[in-house]
This record gives sequence, structure tokens and C-alpha cells, in this order.
Amino acid sequence: MRGCDRVPGFRWGMSAASLERASEPKRTAMLTAVMRHLEAKAIDDALELFTVLMSTKLISTAKRLTNKDRLSTLPQLEKASRITARISKVFMEELEHIEETGAKVDAAAMWKALEEVAPRAQLGSEAATVASLVPEDDDSAEIAIREALANRYNTVRPFLSLLGDTKMLGAAPAGERVLAAVKGLPALSRRQVTKKPLLKREVDDKVVPPYWRKAVYANKDLPQGAVDRDAYVVCVLEQLYRALVSRAIFASPSHRFSNPRARLLDGKPWLAVREDVLAGLSLEAPVEEHLAELVRVLDAAWKQMAERLEEAGADAKVSIEIPEGGGRAKLNVDKLGALGVPKSLAWLRRRVEKMLPKIDLPDLLFEVHSWTGFLDAFVHLGDGKTRMKDLTTSVVALLVSEACNIGMTPVTNPGHEALTRSRLVHVDQYYLRADTIAAANAALIEAQAKVPIVAHWGNGLLASVDGLRFVVPVRSISTAPNPKYFGFKRGITWLNAVNDQVFGIGQMVVPGTPRDSLHILDALLNLDGGVKPEMVATDNASYSDMVFGLFKILGYNFSPRFKDLDDQRFWRAEMDGIETGGYGPLADLARNNKVNLKKVTAEWEEMLKVAGSLVTNQVRAYDLLRMFGNHGRPTPLGQAFAEYGRIAKTLHLLQVVDPIDDTYRRQMGKQLSVQEPRHTLARDICHGKRGTIHQAYRDGMEDQLGSLGLVLNAVVLWTTKYIDATVAQLRAEGHEISDEDVARLSPLKFKNLNVLGRYSFTPSTPSQGLRPLRDPDAPELDDEDDDAPD
Repeated sequence: MRGCDRVPGFRWGMSAASLERASEPKRTAMLTAVMRHLEAKAIDDALELFTVLMSTKLISTAKRLTNKDRLSTLPQLEKASRITARISKVFMEELEHIEETGAKVDAAAMWKALEEVAPRAQLGSEAATVASLVPEDDDSAEIAIREALANRYNTVRPFLSLLGDTKMLGAAPAGERVLAAVKGLPALSRRQVTKKPLLKREVDDKVVPPYWRKAVYANKDLPQGAVDRDAYVVCVLEQLYRALVSRAIFASPSHRFSNPRARLLDGKPWLAVREDVLAGLSLEAPVEEHLAELVRVLDAAWKQMAERLEEAGADAKVSIEIPEGGGRAKLNVDKLGALGVPKSLAWLRRRVEKMLPKIDLPDLLFEVHSWTGFLDAFVHLGDGKTRMKDLTTSVVALLVSEACNIGMTPVTNPGHEALTRSRLVHVDQYYLRADTIAAANAALIEAQAKVPIVAHWGNGLLASVDGLRFVVPVRSISTAPNPKYFGFKRGITWLNAVNDQVFGIGQMVVPGTPRDSLHILDALLNLDGGVKPEMVATDNASYSDMVFGLFKILGYNFSPRFKDLDDQRFWRAEMDGIETGGYGPLADLARNNKVNLKKVTAEWEEMLKVAGSLVTNQVRAYDLLRMFGNHGRPTPLGQAFAEYGRIAKTLHLLQVVDPIDDTYRRQMGKQLSVQEPRHTLARDICHGKRGTIHQAYRDGMEDQLGSLGLVLNAVVLWTTKYIDATVAQLRAEGHEISDEDVARLSPLKFKNLNVLGRYSFTPSTPSQGLRPLRDPDAPELDDEDDDAPD
């Protein structure tokens, strides 16, 4: 067992010798837990590999090939379509002429008019070309993709025995047929179909979607009535892939592919926490009272919007557009103009930047530790104690190594016991991990909130979540492709929750897919510290009605910035005994979309169980959203959350499109604008290896980016404290500085921090108080803006 501590992705709490000395039943319990954990991770890795294979090597490849084939026929189709369009126009004009004059149809005259477009033979040829290149099936593109997929049987054949014979997979009712079909795949792979063709009665026709039927049942190279075994196998595997994503099929034991239904609180465990959970979420009232209150609030919001629209008149920042001939009414909203920068603010920003002391990153970490003691959170994995001499120096060196992405060599010093490679490796393995990073971050979050100037920035109740993408050039199943951000490579997304005190309060690493925004709620439910945000702003997130519902029931005001605001649906709600309506100029906007409160009432107790399971960390929100969504066919519980979320979504929209007051929109925009400079600062710190992450395992990625987040917060705290001191000194010198200007200062845009070239780990913290501020009028050789006026 000597090499067990090097098992990728798992951290051991004691050595093999210590485990051997442990008394029973502790030793057996620990060994069982370890083996169960490793078994779950092995299953997760295998299924992750399968999903990566299906999504990237098969489905994406088939789509590219199909799109390439379709693009190759595009010039031919365009030419033929132009001819047929002109034919149609001439034909319709001739028919209109006949209808207006009452003349008889003259075939010769009709042909003469058509032949002015092209010769008769070409007319028929071009029409035939269009008919051949534009299939009659509505799902022609999907059908073509499946025909291409059917040719990839040899790629998936090695997996068939493993998937079909495993007893680790289970299924919810929606996935039972697919799982049964998967279990039959090993026998199909061994069958010699050239000698004994596969017949339709031997396969489960109900697991073959319409867009697969042509590939499975209509292979012209097979005998009449024979099933294409290769196409059927790949079809079943695609259904397995989709069922795993929606958790209709799950694995046990597993961490990432487990059954979310089994993790939901129910029975006695739910009853034991129900009262506390509902009190914490302010959901104690019966569902009828709760929904009645929401209906009243929504009705009041509609009426206020109508009154404001009439009050604003021609000066309104929004207008309602009703398409000619009917259709859904739309809102046109004016874009927000940028806030100007007054001279006083520009002067203050320059002055603050010139007065901040210059500092190297290691010194900054030592100084922040002297204020907060945040590095004391790094304790030993085995007993939760700190036993090493000069451990702080080792931790600072490792944080610099991880955050700057430079490896251990630049921070190693064989002549310093705390900086030897063996010491750093030991500390990295036993002290630097997710829970100690979170504990250290909690200390920084608390310290930031106590700096006086922070009160001008916010109270912590507003937060935003956004992702920073990193390319991962090493082979890893914990990455995903995303051409927009990674080109032809793969990568990850580092999700950050940042509050209005300009501080990171939570983070998580997810594969860099376009749907990584589904993890936002999980990031918020696992914050390192600080007050719980009430409003959560996001930028163009996956803002489905279901997501709004989950955020609402958990007490968050979900506030995404819609990219397609004018196309959003607004909803109204009605309830017996509550008078609603009378929305004036907004009547057309509110008329057609009515929330179905009966669906919410029917599923309310289950919705409460979901909320309780999320706040007690029994299940991931990501898994539930996948399960509820069910590939566009929401479950009854998913539909209930969607209906519930439509109330929250409409309340959000009505504030966004307020025709007079743009405070809400500016509040969202201000918070979202924090993310970009914070990401820029993170990139500046994480400069090594061209900013790419070379960790192959998820745990390594989380530790490295967790270290980056911790260092980033330390930099923000240090800068915040010195900005506070700078403003205080300027005011003491008699300068008039308004609170409005102070509120627009940021601790993210300064050049005084050095992260390059030298890494000294001898603390140089001031013996008392803070470092002296710089003289803003003193010339400096490396100033690039000496000529800028003060």
C-alpha cells in the first residue's frame, strides 16, 4: 500500500502503517469507505469517458460530416432554387392575370412565359434538383446525422460487453426500456448478422426514435425486413447517453452519475428537517396562501408598469409593438447609455493608483495573513492540526506556485527547510485541499466586509456568477470541447460567485460546455462564506422558466441579463377570489400567457422536498435540472417549477423594462461589470504556461483554481484596505471626496502588484499598521502616465 497515496484524484488521511495500526472496527470501516469511494470514482470515470466518446467522437463528428455534405450541395441548390423561385413568381402572375380578366387558361402562353425564365428542359431539371436536395421529411437533418452515426459501430463495439453486462446501472421508469435494450447489446455484438439477419421482432422498436428509423429499418443493402444491427446498436447507445445525461439511467455507486431521486429527502428524514427548512426559506404558509400572495404581487407589478408607461408618455424608455395582422405583442426597450466619468472621479482614481504601495505577491500574502490569520486554516488532513515549523512560508510558496501556474521549481529553495521540494510536496498533499482553501477564504470574506470603504460598494446581498475559461492541453475526461472559447482544444470553466463587495464568495470547476451555466445554483449553494445573496445577476445564462422556479423557491431573485429581451414572454396569474387585470396599454402583452397554478399546487409538497434537499446538500441542482428537463419533455415536477418560475421571471422582466426608472437595470449591469476586470486580474496572476491548466484530474483542477481564487481574494482585500487608507489620507489633507466617487472605485484595476520574476518568501510586513503610502507627485521611472494631469 506504499504507493496508494499517489492514487489520482484521492487524498489519503493517513499512511499505510497508521492504517495498519488502527483498531477495529475503525480500520475495516475506513478500508470499506476507501474502496467504496474508489469504486464510485472508477465508475464515474468510465461513464464520463463514455459520454465524452458519444458527444465528441460520434455525435459531433456525424454532425460535422453531415453539415459538410449539405454545404457541398448548397451552390447547386441555390442555383436551382433561384430558377424555381422565378418560375413560381411567373406562374402566380399568370394565374392572377387569368383570374382578373376571366380569360381561359392558355397552356401555350403559359409555357412561353415560363420559357422566358429558362428553356423547358432546364425548368424540369432544376425542379428535380430541388426535390432531390430538399427531402420531404421535416427531420431530414437529424435523419442524415443518424445515418452517419450508424457507420461508427466499430468505434463503440469494445464498450458493448462492459455496458451490457454491468450490474452498476439502474433506471427510473423513463429509462427502463433503454436499459433493457443496453443489456441485450453484448448478444447482438456476437451475432453473425450476415448468416442470420436481425429481425424487427427481435429488437425493441420503442427505443428507436423517428429520426433513427430510416437508418435502422431501411438499409437497402440488407434483405427485406432485416434490421441494421450496427445502426440499432449505435441508436441504443445514443439513447443510453441521453438517459445518463437526464439521469433516467444512473449508476451506483457513483458521485456524478448517481440517482438524484434517491437523494431527495423523503419520509422521516424529510419530516425531521421540514419545519426548519421551510422557516429558513420563508415557506411556512400553505400553498394557497403563498400563491395568492405571489398573484397579488404580480398583479401590482403589472399595474405599476402600466401606470408608469402612461406617465412617461413619449419619453418612455420602452414601447409596445403589435405585429400587423395579429401575433404576440413585443416590447422594444431602449439601450442603457454609459454613465459618464466626472473629473472628480477621474482625479481620484489616478491619485489612488499613484499612492498605493508597490508590492510583490508573496509579501502581499504574508501581510494579509498578519491581518487575518487566514493561512492558519491550512491544517493536516489526518488530525486537523498544524504541526510543522514555518508552515506559513510553505503554504505561501505553494499558493504562489499554484495561482501563478509556474510549478514548484521557481519557489523551491534547497537551503530553506520550509521551501525544499520534499517539504512542499508534503504540504501540498496533506494541507492544501478544497476544505482548507474554503476555510481560508471564509476568513478573507469576513475581513473584507469589515473594511469601512466596502460599505460604499455594497452590503453583500447582490451577487453575480460568471465563468472564466481555461484551455486544458493534457488528456482529461474532466474537460469538454467548446469551439467558441477553446478552438479545436478542450477546456474547463471556473465559475465564480462574486458579491457587490467585489469579493469572491464561492467557486467551482465544471467542464467547459455551453451548458455550464446550469451549475450556477450549485455554486451559490456551496459558498465559502459571507451573507446569502438575495439577488443573483448573470450574463446571458440558461434562463429557462424552470431555473427561475428553482431560484425562487430557494429565496433568490434570479436576474439574468437577457440577450433577446424583446422576444421574452410575459406572464399573468389569476386565482379565485383575487381581482386582477386592468393593465391598460399592457393588456396585449399580458393577455395570452397565463400561469397554470394548478400544476404548482399539485406538486407543491414535492417542490418543497426538492428545496430542502438542495439547501441540505443532498443533491446537485445540475442533476435535478437535467432530470426535470428530460430533453425538452419536462416531468410533472419540472412543469410545476416552470409554472412557478414564470411568476418570478415576469417580476424580473417588469423591473428590467421599467419605462421611467432604470435603477434595477443599472444595478445588474454594475454587478456584472465587476466580473470582467476580476477575470483580467486572475489572468494576470495565472500567467504561467500561457494561462493553460495542465491538471488531468478534477481534484487537481479544483485545488489549483481554488488557490487562484484565494490569492485573488487576498489581492482584493489588500488593495481594498489600502484604498480605504488612501481616501482617508486625502480627506485628512483637505480634499473634498464625495461618497458617490468612492462608490465607483474598484480594487481590481491597479498596476502596483508584481507577480513576475522574483519570489522572495521572507516576510517584510510592517511592524505596526500599514505600509506607507506613496507620494503621488513623486516621479517614477516606470510610470507610463506621468503626463496625465492631476
